[in-house]
Amino acid sequence: MASFVYVLAAHNPDGRVVTYVGWTLDLERRLAEHNGSRRGARSTRGRPWILIYAEKWRTRSAAMRREHALKTDRAFRSLLRQYL
Repeated sequence: MASFVYVLAAHNPDGRVVTYVGWTLDLERRLAEHNGSRRGARSTRGRPWILIYAEKWRTRSAAMRREHALKTDRAFRSLLRQYL
């Protein structure tokens, strides 16, 4: 089953852009959960998130490995923030 790795962006009240990296089996559902639920993680609650990057992977384990790589690649996330 295909899995997705995604990067979301939002603006903090102080104007800084923050990013969030995750993986999911259903990208549209997951984005709706981030934006519509108050039950999410503290780091994702209460902000309107926009999808800025996504990759499709053939397996869940491959997506999880890629998620970890993107979470630790600060240069990549910084580069994405420059365009927002």
